[in-house]
Amino acid sequence: MSNLFLAQTDINPGLALIGYGLGAIGPGIGVGLIFAAVINGTARQPEAQGKLMNIAWQTFVLVEVLALIGMVLYFLASGG
Repeated sequence: MSNLFLAQTDINPGLALIGYGLGAIGPGIGVGLIFAAVINGTARQPEAQGKLMNIAWQTFVLVEVLALIGMVLYFLASGG
């Protein structure tokens, strides 16, 4: 089974880097939307800032995990 996996990941490292770059756009946009919503919510209801920041940090971590998974997949695909 490991030989099958290695045969499937034999692609050009430059192509893998382009794929990771495109994959990192999504989490970048997601982080921007998360904190834009926190700023908007805090402007509307300043007393809810603590709750909003807790939710923002939790969702920030979830979004960034996607970027880290993409980086791991890049290293697996590039063979480095």
